[in-house]
Amino acid sequence: MPAGYRRQLYRDDAVVLRVQKLGESDRIVTLLTRRHGRLRAVARGVRRTSSRFGARLEPFGHIDLQLAGSPEGVGSALHSVSQVEAVSLYGKNFLTDYPRYTAASAICETAERLTPVEREPSLRLFQLTLGAFRALAVGEHAGSLVLDAYLLRAMAFAGWAPAITECAVCGTAGRHAAFSVPAGGSVCPDCRPPGSAHPSPDTLGLMSALTSGDWAVADSSAPSVRRECSGLVAAHLQWHMERALRSLPLVDRRELNP
Repeated sequence: MPAGYRRQLYRDDAVVLRVQKLGESDRIVTLLTRRHGRLRAVARGVRRTSSRFGARLEPFGHIDLQLAGSPEGVGSALHSVSQVEAVSLYGKNFLTDYPRYTAASAICETAERLTPVEREPSLRLFQLTLGAFRALAVGEHAGSLVLDAYLLRAMAFAGWAPAITECAVCGTAGRHAAFSVPAGGSVCPDCRPPGSAHPSPDTLGLMSALTSGDWAVADSSAPSVRRECSGLVAAHLQWHMERALRSLPLVDRRELNP
């Protein structure tokens, strides 16, 4: 083990996914960084009222920071935060808005689950997560729509994108009437397994719009269509993760169009 590796310093920018208390005044911060993937770091003294950067290490923020530790992962899994500068503290724009706050919490949990290996670079997921926090802060679109768009695109990055415009089994083109989570999405009449759902055409249209970023279609969707879309997206995600997301049942989807 190289001597002095704990004193090695490096910089990166990151989004804050989670914070945990450590002792009386410290925190463990889970970060999704631009160049070094997901990692955890100790922020010492940030819970003291005199801390210079405690408020910058809250969930949903975009920060630039200096870390002490090995960027290659040599030695301790926990690095130390030595400097923090705020780029955009998005969370302050929706901490009192329950629908957007719960959507952001589900995004954080998803990002953490999709990066099981620490320090494995995941630039596309970093950019997607940062964009989702920015969209929630601006408030131009309903939080539930931002969340479902994030989940659909994150699944595409992970290789789990649901089939929408072709049969998930045989590849026959067309927007088919049945949808099977175990089969991988939309299924044609010949491939439809027992127990398949039959979502409305508008629901499949909304899923397609959220995947491609067609916000004109997404924002004009009816509440019933959004609820059905959210149910399919959540079921598809959790089938592939093989575990339920704790934060998804807490998401408030009763909001109106902005």
